[in-house]
Amino acid sequence: MSSLFNLPEIKNPPVVIRASDVSKRFVIRKDKSLKERIVNFGRSRRHKEDFWALRDIKLEIKAGSSIGLVGANGSGKSTLLKVIGGIIQPNDGVVERRGRLAALLELGAGFHPDLTGRENVFLNGSILGLTQKQTAEYFDSIVEFSEIGDFIDTQVKFYSSGMYVRLAFAIAVHVDPDILLVDEVLSVGDEPFQDKCMAKIREFQAEGRTIVFVSHSAAQVEDLCNRVIVLSHGQIIFDGATDEGIVALRESFGK
Repeated sequence: MSSLFNLPEIKNPPVVIRASDVSKRFVIRKDKSLKERIVNFGRSRRHKEDFWALRDIKLEIKAGSSIGLVGANGSGKSTLLKVIGGIIQPNDGVVERRGRLAALLELGAGFHPDLTGRENVFLNGSILGLTQKQTAEYFDSIVEFSEIGDFIDTQVKFYSSGMYVRLAFAIAVHVDPDILLVDEVLSVGDEPFQDKCMAKIREFQAEGRTIVFVSHSAAQVEDLCNRVIVLSHGQIIFDGATDEGIVALRESFGK
């Protein structure tokens, strides 16, 4: 199976992700206890508060680019990645995507805890658009990459966080994605596996695939990304070259 964008360089590459005026609101309850929730049940919105995780986000990402989403805790970068991935829907605005997308967002997201690793491989393959036959063809390679070994037939609820990440990443990179979304989950794995994942991401870059990467590590972002988007309080405050983006990120702390 070939990628839509399997050339390292494409003249005038198409836009594969477009966010138009995207905003996301979460409702936070002010009740501090179960008793307060019962007492205040059905009352006015005085006991609730709106939190805008994203405000009027506009961006375009072209095929073959590697984007770093960075910002302080609570800046909205992980929420934006979930909106891009279709995991959560925005309250306002539209996100358009083109091509097969694979996402490594929350630890174990998409895994059913009562199913075995083997069963979850087929379940996730199906969710990501593979046929049972295609998943079966990739299966041995997925298990080998994940280093799960004999635990592949164990229910994933008994997996360690590192095992979750290894299997999730192995599935994601074997579905031949045009777009790979990666959140902080790679920091859970051990260092040799992190290096293995980074090598795979670089291989994807060389093939002209699109990477959107959330990380707190400036070194990782500088190493992997050719464009940086800095978020602060749910808004984009910088979008441009990586070296300038790292400077903007450092300047954003404390604002």
